[in-house]
Amino acid sequence: MKLCLPLALLGAAIANADVRLPALISDHMMIQRRAPVRIWGWADPGESVTVSFEGQKIPSTAGSDGKWETFLKPTAEGVPSDLTVTGRNSITVHDVVAGEVWVASGQSNMEFPMARVKGSEQEISSANFPDLRFFLVKKAVADHPLDDVQGTWTICSPETIKPYSAVAYFFARELSQTQHVPVAVIDSYWGGTPAQSWTSMPTLQADPALKFILDDWQTTLARYPEAKQKYDEKLAQWNETKVGNAPGKPVGPDHPNTPAGLYNAMIAPLTPYAIRGAIWYQGESNASPTHAYAYRRLFSTMIEDWRHAWGIGPMPFYFVQLANFKANGWWPLLRESQTETLELRNTAMAVAIDVGDPKDIHPTDKQTVGHRLALAARAQAYGENIVYSGPVFRQLTTEGSRARIWFDSVGEGLSARGEGPLVGFEIAGPDGVFVPAEAGIDGKTVLVSSASVRQPVMARYAWADDPTANLINKDGLPASPFRNKASSER
Repeated sequence: MKLCLPLALLGAAIANADVRLPALISDHMMIQRRAPVRIWGWADPGESVTVSFEGQKIPSTAGSDGKWETFLKPTAEGVPSDLTVTGRNSITVHDVVAGEVWVASGQSNMEFPMARVKGSEQEISSANFPDLRFFLVKKAVADHPLDDVQGTWTICSPETIKPYSAVAYFFARELSQTQHVPVAVIDSYWGGTPAQSWTSMPTLQADPALKFILDDWQTTLARYPEAKQKYDEKLAQWNETKVGNAPGKPVGPDHPNTPAGLYNAMIAPLTPYAIRGAIWYQGESNASPTHAYAYRRLFSTMIEDWRHAWGIGPMPFYFVQLANFKANGWWPLLRESQTETLELRNTAMAVAIDVGDPKDIHPTDKQTVGHRLALAARAQAYGENIVYSGPVFRQLTTEGSRARIWFDSVGEGLSARGEGPLVGFEIAGPDGVFVPAEAGIDGKTVLVSSASVRQPVMARYAWADDPTANLINKDGLPASPFRNKASSER
């Protein structure tokens, strides 16, 4: 039976909607200290809404679309307080504290939970840090930008920390302990996803260099009906036999690989919320013949896209370079694309070629990765005078049959990890044929040579999926893989 209401009663029901807040504005939330903080929500069109917090009482009025917003004045870190929103109804948000708020995003190595990290039992049992808070965004895909997510704020404790990102936890823990301030991380990630899924559609459409991504996706959608039919047939056969693994679902509509699909559902709703910056661990799903080189354009575009969406200028954006792993041969090029992104302001890269697992794409040492990301934040965002990066290639000069390689981020000098000579360097002459090179540290540079190369013009280092390489600076931070420009043109 269809329920029919008189129009007058239906209109009254709509008009009496309660004031509503987004999921982020809820109990135990952390707001960004020392910055204007947007508080927003929904109410009846034209309804007056007042936000009260620590002596501030700020009025607002819902627009014709029912949306309202206002801003809290900058607040220093302090004791938790309640925030009250009053309209036709009243909502009190308990235990609100000011601190440093970061977003953690990417794919499975960012998603990798504390329950699986190296030494997880000890790490979890000691994770009693009331000044750390986490918000886990529920996974979702959308074809247009949403205005809310699903999730709740959680205070860090041994009972709550298991499902949260290990990288984000170790990053936040170090920042809290070194900056003596509460730290929160909004976790928004999805394993196996490419960077284009986390970039807005207008941004993808505006860049001709990224048009191939949208074209490829349209081809995927066109092939989906046939792929779905084959999948259904294989699934039916598998359900009868239960032999082997179940067939994988084909990529198609509502898949997390949808360009802009995760941005719409898992990033856009976060962008009104004031944050300090973002950390990112992704790239494996773009390490392919089609995407590895283009990633330098895509990734830089995505970072600028996020910065524009949050509207807080060149906010800090720190990312992890792909770790060592026996992959498909395209990881060196993807790592180079990641390094190219350092040309953007307020970016930093945590090199991880020494802490991966050749046989496991998900290495369990997330402590080192979180620490190296935290070093970048401590230096760039918080102004500590520390070395936060390993050596990064600057230029190559030739001296007869030898080549001299110069680096940035040398710190107090260069060194070789462990005993023995430097390894991982290759050089080539004009013919472009690379051979292993003898390498030695000379001051803050490295000299490389080979008896089979009389006129070296090109050099590369750690240029493999799973490289054997040991150059570090005296702070123990590994050099980033590289090849000089002459070789990158080949």
